[in-house]
Amino acid sequence: MNAARVLVSAVAILAAQQALPATAPPRPGANADAARLQHGEQVYARCAACHAVETNRTGPQHCGLFGRRAGTAPGYDTYSPAMRNSKIVWDGHSLDVFLQAPTQAVPGTAMGYAGVKDAQERADLIAWLRVATQPGKTCRIAR
Repeated sequence: MNAARVLVSAVAILAAQQALPATAPPRPGANADAARLQHGEQVYARCAACHAVETNRTGPQHCGLFGRRAGTAPGYDTYSPAMRNSKIVWDGHSLDVFLQAPTQAVPGTAMGYAGVKDAQERADLIAWLRVATQPGKTCRIAR
């Protein structure tokens, strides 16, 4: 996936969010958000040995991640029974818990990664994933 395309899309989305009515919660500036997204993309590089946004690798693709039930990525059939049966639906909170300690969040998962211990790194990674994995906007789901 073209990282520049994702970053440009992210900045456009963030700029649109800043134009929300005054009743919406305040948003940090676009420059701060762009820096967080860039950092999140750098954190995601650690995941690239096993995952990609648009293709299944050793681990499942991440396109369409938010709102998807764990263990159901299209075309990926090597989930552990623990992940398939976890009943997790991916959102910011479930990703934060899982990414902090995958084997504690889903005992028996095949994902042997130790996790992202730093809370800011997880937050930046999740912010980047939220933008980079939107199907039809920044990625295409592989089948």
